[in-house]
Amino acid sequence: MPARVFRSLVDSRNVHTIRRDFIAIAGFVAIIWIVFAFDRFLALEQYGLVPRSVRGLIGIFAMPFLHGDLAHIIGNTIPLLVTLLLLAGSRANSGAIVFLITILAGAGLWLFGREALHIGASGLVFGLIAFHICSGFFERRFKSIIIALLVGGLYAGTIINGVMPFQKGVSWDGHLIGAIAGALVAMITAKLMVEPDGPNARPHSRYNDT
Repeated sequence: MPARVFRSLVDSRNVHTIRRDFIAIAGFVAIIWIVFAFDRFLALEQYGLVPRSVRGLIGIFAMPFLHGDLAHIIGNTIPLLVTLLLLAGSRANSGAIVFLITILAGAGLWLFGREALHIGASGLVFGLIAFHICSGFFERRFKSIIIALLVGGLYAGTIINGVMPFQKGVSWDGHLIGAIAGALVAMITAKLMVEPDGPNARPHSRYNDT
């Protein structure tokens, strides 16, 4: 039963387009900015992720919505919009992909991250970048490969710099774990992708360029 539920989350029959998903993407980013505005008055950053602490568990879900300053949130907003728009043009379920990367990246950071207060959507951003790049190689589809090359060309420097260890004031471990989570979700998605022609369709071949 759990496998069937999980398969439905990443089923290629979740047909969607950038136009259809644009409102949801804009709404998601708008919530991040609204939380940022409230944080100026309510000190919401205290709900960030703190590894291996009970209090910090809420940060698994809250961290992507919390940012320290204007430069921080702007720096995350642009790549988040780009990667979400690219995701909207894929065959996977965008909401499920974002949710899985967020949970896996947050849980991984809570288990293995440095003892500090981690905030920001950069873990999700790195996860989405890694998802796009790895999906191109795992699915072996022409469109996926083109997207992988595009994302890789745009953010190769960001990925390399973002995961370099021991950077002061930078959650490099959050970036690294987010990227690992994105790669893992890409691998699972590629394996569970099915043909969009019925409930009993066979798994889609990774080598079929359609």
